[in-house]
Amino acid sequence: MGPVHGQARAQRRRVAGHQDRRAVRAARRLRRAGPVPRPHGSAAGQLLSGPKVAWLLDNVPGLRARAENGEIAFGTIDSWLIWNLTGGTDGGRHVTDVTNAGRTMLMNLETLQWDPTVLAAMNVPEAVLPEIRSSAEVYGTAVGQLSGVPVASALGDQQAAVFGQACYDVGSAKNTYGTGSFLLLNTGDRPVPSKHGLLTTMGYKIGDEAPVYCLEGSIALTGALVQWFRDQLGIIRTADEIEPLAASVEDNGGAYIVPAFSGLFAPYWRSDARGVVTGLTRYVTKAHLARAVLEATSWQTREVVDAMYQDSGVRITTLKVDGGMTRNGLLMQHQADVLDVPVIRPRVSETTCLGAAYAAGLATGVWNGLDELKSHWQKDAEWTPAMETSVRDREYRNWRKAVEKSLGWVEEGED
Repeated sequence: MGPVHGQARAQRRRVAGHQDRRAVRAARRLRRAGPVPRPHGSAAGQLLSGPKVAWLLDNVPGLRARAENGEIAFGTIDSWLIWNLTGGTDGGRHVTDVTNAGRTMLMNLETLQWDPTVLAAMNVPEAVLPEIRSSAEVYGTAVGQLSGVPVASALGDQQAAVFGQACYDVGSAKNTYGTGSFLLLNTGDRPVPSKHGLLTTMGYKIGDEAPVYCLEGSIALTGALVQWFRDQLGIIRTADEIEPLAASVEDNGGAYIVPAFSGLFAPYWRSDARGVVTGLTRYVTKAHLARAVLEATSWQTREVVDAMYQDSGVRITTLKVDGGMTRNGLLMQHQADVLDVPVIRPRVSETTCLGAAYAAGLATGVWNGLDELKSHWQKDAEWTPAMETSVRDREYRNWRKAVEKSLGWVEEGED
């Protein structure tokens, strides 16, 4: 058995900003057809894989017939890896965990099973889907060169970072800064529906224990904005040059950059938005623009944190951070300033790998529980707020005005 379509490769090749326009069109058709139930935690959109499999079944010749005959298995990358590790066509286990199943748009967050109503709305047969299991248990035993090794954990990328950052308590939060950013807040053992543009998602589930849920805010461009500043504008030669350049001025000179290159993600979800630079005067230099590039990440994070408080009533008291941009001390200080909470970077930076290892260790008895895992987490650096409230409030108002200027650039029907 092999891949039936190169959609993932086409997505990377054709569309910037992690968007798959075919999935977007499929999601729009679903909305036009009528209300889609939302036990899955999010409005139909391009980040979830359910609309993608629906598109494949509808558009790849012969694929639906093969699916109905039991010849096709659909899953996320974890299910593909587990299936291959445990034998593939020779008895491989077709399973996934709750965090990855929850990102398909097809799983019910309450029952932790595939939702028949949503499957019917998308015309996806349940028979093609993997069995949903917890995030930390032995799914099977590896074959081949890893023969005998238990395959014992599966977590989505951001959920693994939550686990690796030891965000095990309600109100604990982490933000991963990469090309985009992903902020997750632990909301406990019940899903919190979002009314402010966030994703209600699984956090993790350890064996037979109660599941843990999160609110997630996805930001399309953070580190990628630095790349744009380097590669498209040519103002810096390396990404590391942006920090000393930005630090050479005291503020942004009134300039703000909203990086809505392919729309805005959380909390707006506006595909009609496009990037803008506002507040320019003859006083503004490349150093001010460099600072505006970095500050765009902080302000976008602030908007997500505000939306999380509106949805959950939980105020974060610290923000744990990871990812490449956390090496930028100026950015991390500004992040602490605009959130008015300490920002903490862990000693082990590869928190996603660490989280997967933690979960596997719990499943196989290497560790006894979450308290033991908490004792392993160590702080590398901390930034504390130093901005006056009046300055923070004024600059946030200016940022929000800049965001308003980015909206409505793409007319209905334009690609």
